[in-house]
Amino acid sequence: MARPRAFDEKQVLNAVREQFWNAGYAATSLEDLMRVSGLGKGSLYAAFGDKRQLFLRALRSYTDDIHGQLREALAAAPRAVDALRMLLEAPIGDPTGTGTGTRRGCLMANSTCELGNADPEVLAHAHRTYETSTALIGDCVARAQREGDLPAGADPIELARALLAAQQGIVFMGRTGLDTATLTATARSLAAQLLPDHSGD
Repeated sequence: MARPRAFDEKQVLNAVREQFWNAGYAATSLEDLMRVSGLGKGSLYAAFGDKRQLFLRALRSYTDDIHGQLREALAAAPRAVDALRMLLEAPIGDPTGTGTGTRRGCLMANSTCELGNADPEVLAHAHRTYETSTALIGDCVARAQREGDLPAGADPIELARALLAAQQGIVFMGRTGLDTATLTATARSLAAQLLPDHSGD
């Protein structure tokens, strides 16, 4: 009878995910993965497979968490248009106060840039991720239309794609080292153009 694993799989995946997020795929060594996970090579590979499989598992856990957080954030706002505006400013927040949160960007976007041309599975996962994000944002756009805050004739999915592209652009700008004030001003300018106030129409 096999012995139960003596480690928390989610905890290990989170630690590994942070390593890949901070350093990237190519720059992360087996020694790095062993160090952050606290597991030996045999235990690590027996549980998760090789480095690539471990990376894909970590990437999937990241996007699952992101989509869960997105659903909660969009649903929690009293008015949908406020949730959409907050979406544009979300990449700017850095709870550490050190700038590292903004500088390291989005793990999915980083991984697509690094591996998308060479790894079809990463590219396919990126496509699924952005389609799911677009659908979630599109549902929120439709809610804002029902609430009278956005034009009823706009295509929710088209606007959702524009909002997602704008948000990802802010994420990328944050990676270049732009200060918080500039990023915030940019996000608010985009919100004013993409989400004009129609409440008084």
